[in-house]
Amino acid sequence: MTDAAYLLVHDDREYLLEPGEEFGTDLGVLEIPDDVEGGDTVETHLGTAFEVRELRGPDLFNHLERTGAPMMPRDVGLVMGHTGASGGDRVLDAGTGTGILAAYLGRAGADVTSYEIDPDFADVARGNMATAGVSDRVEVRTGDLTEELDALADEDPFDALTLDTGDAPAVVERADDLLASGGRLAVYSPFVEGTREAALAAREAGFEGVETLETIQREMDFSDRGSRPSTAGVGHTGYLVFGRAP
Repeated sequence: MTDAAYLLVHDDREYLLEPGEEFGTDLGVLEIPDDVEGGDTVETHLGTAFEVRELRGPDLFNHLERTGAPMMPRDVGLVMGHTGASGGDRVLDAGTGTGILAAYLGRAGADVTSYEIDPDFADVARGNMATAGVSDRVEVRTGDLTEELDALADEDPFDALTLDTGDAPAVVERADDLLASGGRLAVYSPFVEGTREAALAAREAGFEGVETLETIQREMDFSDRGSRPSTAGVGHTGYLVFGRAP
């Protein structure tokens, strides 16, 4: 990976900072050395010590610049688990957004080509890839993937296709042209209608093992009275369609 930012931690304070950066806090000014490494301690000019930590996946979700609602870690985990994306794989991604999924894929060692239709969002995502240390593995392209399908179909096949876009069904119709034999498909949607269309498109395209999952997660509450799922929120984030190319 390329040089990434680091997490500077003191008690409940966390700051995402880059080597060479200067940052003012009410605990004093932090000057991050150019050669800083995880495990170091950096003191403010007032003598407050901050621990330097290397970034982990959850830190990216909490601290990367956002351009909307990023994919939740629970959904990222399902995508990573069902696609099996890892070192050496080529992944085609669309709907970059903040870039949480693309960053996770890059940190797993995959080479990712990600399409984002909004130029401003794409610029933010590129900065986030630099912060995550994966600029050498994740290329964020500004554009509409549906307009690039013919050109991409002429390239080497991809090992995984991950989609988080409203026009995902149209891409799924061409997915067999983009994926290697046995390549994996993952489609995320916040709405049932788009999910159904993507699942039907995958089946019509001949994908094997097509399944659709709803992501629901509930936090547990433990007290002296007893233990039960939290009553706060429904824990629903979205729907995921998975399949394997023939």
